[in-house]
Amino acid sequence: MTKFRPCIDLHDGRVKQIVGSSLSDSGAGLKTNFETDRSPAWFAELYKKDGIRGGHVIMLGKGNTEAAKAALAAYPGGLQVGGGITADNAKEYLDAGASHVIVTSWIFPEGRLDRERLERLSKTVGKEHLVLDLSCKRVDKGWKIAVNRWQTLIDIEINAENLADLSNYCDEFLIHAADVEGKQQGMDDELIVFLSKHSPIPCTYAGGARALADLEHCKEISNGKIDLTIGSALDLFGGTGVKYDDCVKFNKA
Repeated sequence: MTKFRPCIDLHDGRVKQIVGSSLSDSGAGLKTNFETDRSPAWFAELYKKDGIRGGHVIMLGKGNTEAAKAALAAYPGGLQVGGGITADNAKEYLDAGASHVIVTSWIFPEGRLDRERLERLSKTVGKEHLVLDLSCKRVDKGWKIAVNRWQTLIDIEINAENLADLSNYCDEFLIHAADVEGKQQGMDDELIVFLSKHSPIPCTYAGGARALADLEHCKEISNGKIDLTIGSALDLFGGTGVKYDDCVKFNKA
């Protein structure tokens, strides 16, 4: 059944909510919706208190390792972590308390799937501890995977065949609709429906949610198969569209 999934997005070691399409290596043009002095661990402890599991700690660029590990330590086994994860460092994040590691760009070097890297990663952490981030941008009538903090569009589609193939190596998919991420202008309903029909494993969608009704809508159009992350619209992150307490009630109901 559809659940609310929380997030802790980290940029320069601080909890922020940013517009996904504004990310760049240089930092120029970055659009920030929210920034707080509250620590990552504060948010992790809140999610732990309310029994909200499976949240995503996302490290957006360098300088976030210490902050991420502080969040993981505050809620052992309750959070997933992603951003710069490879087969070489993945286990240290599991040891730090993550339930899963989230990986994207590292398995798609030079814009193509590196099967050897994927197999090594899956064997290193165990399929049950791996989430593949297949965040994407819309192209024509479909979607293609976006890597390097959504800056680089690669020639690999989100389609039934690729979802079935990649599901052999991981426990879940996390899919941000990068075009609408952080904009609070509505979700990509078509993508949610597609994922509900073609993802053979649990899947979480993120991008564009702006009201509590979006949780019910996601549940309805996905037949309860797709979980939803709400970020910028949440009152925890300065938003006015969704109250965190209502999301907790939704999950408990």
